[in-house]
Amino acid sequence: MQILTNKLLFISTPVGALGTGLGGGVELTLFNITKEMTRRGYEVEIIAPLGSVMQPFMVKEIPGELQIPGQTQTRTSPITIPKNSVLANMWEYARQVQADYDLIVNFAYDWLPLYLTPFFQIPIAHLISMGSLTDAMDWIIEQVATKFPGTIGFHTQTQAATFGLKEEYTCLLNGMDLSIYQFCNQPSQTLAWVGRIAPEKGLEDAVAAAKITGIPLKIFGMKQDESYWQKILQYYPDMSIEYMGFLPTIELQQELGKCLALLVTPRWVEAFGNVAIEALACGVPLIAYRRGGLTEIVREGKTGFLVEPDSVQGLVDAIGRLNEIDRYACRKQAETEYSLEAMGDRVEQWLKGILNK
Repeated sequence: MQILTNKLLFISTPVGALGTGLGGGVELTLFNITKEMTRRGYEVEIIAPLGSVMQPFMVKEIPGELQIPGQTQTRTSPITIPKNSVLANMWEYARQVQADYDLIVNFAYDWLPLYLTPFFQIPIAHLISMGSLTDAMDWIIEQVATKFPGTIGFHTQTQAATFGLKEEYTCLLNGMDLSIYQFCNQPSQTLAWVGRIAPEKGLEDAVAAAKITGIPLKIFGMKQDESYWQKILQYYPDMSIEYMGFLPTIELQQELGKCLALLVTPRWVEAFGNVAIEALACGVPLIAYRRGGLTEIVREGKTGFLVEPDSVQGLVDAIGRLNEIDRYACRKQAETEYSLEAMGDRVEQWLKGILNK
């Protein structure tokens, strides 16, 4: 029986450098898992695209062209890898140094790392960050799940269900350092929306709901699609919108905590929703579409409301019921279910289980 000792190799998403926001929730997940596993005494090396920053942790930066994000692909899109691919370069580096580690954890939602799994001499754990998007990814995930049982990890059961796997897998949820997030019980008359500004995030619905209610909306996040952002501004020229930018966690939680509620409006199946648990940690209720991992986070009528997907009126109705939510209950849920310690237990058990097989 093998025992997990203390050396882990984490390989980041190839769609953007860490710290830019291009990696979405993967960036925060990678940071939090690294922080907790390091606290537990593990040595962790992180491989990520050139330009990555993840203080206080060191990152091995790898040059190369970035990968196209999976959410921009159609169901039948073929696998594409650019010339001088950073994805290929990161995994070539991993191949060269693999003997120095006990186990590799892949954070990329990409075909190549899954395909390469049988060719490595050490085990690879794959933390899948999105739901089913393409036939090619579904197929390779199923292949790895069959040949290497237990090595596939998801964030939620709802996400996992989109793949329809019959093989063994693990659901890890997420977690965070709750000491960073300050509870706020005296919010201002503003709503919040947080995320990559891109069509699949459905920002326009949050803007429409805020306009109907007459409550200003603060928007946090990286402008991934500038044309999409400009269309929203043109369609709602008189709307009270305040773009707050892409803020570091400390600054984000300070501003987010002052808001009445967080509107979460994805057009697609979100695997989890890190920003949702960040809001809860600040005592901010959630108003979210009943879609994806959010259905496993929101406690209906206690820490927020789930509404019919793509229903602006549903968002408006839920905003009108915010006085029913106890903000202390929101914080309590975060403390109970989403602490770093709880997440660390789940991750450590998963990785040990892989090696013990």
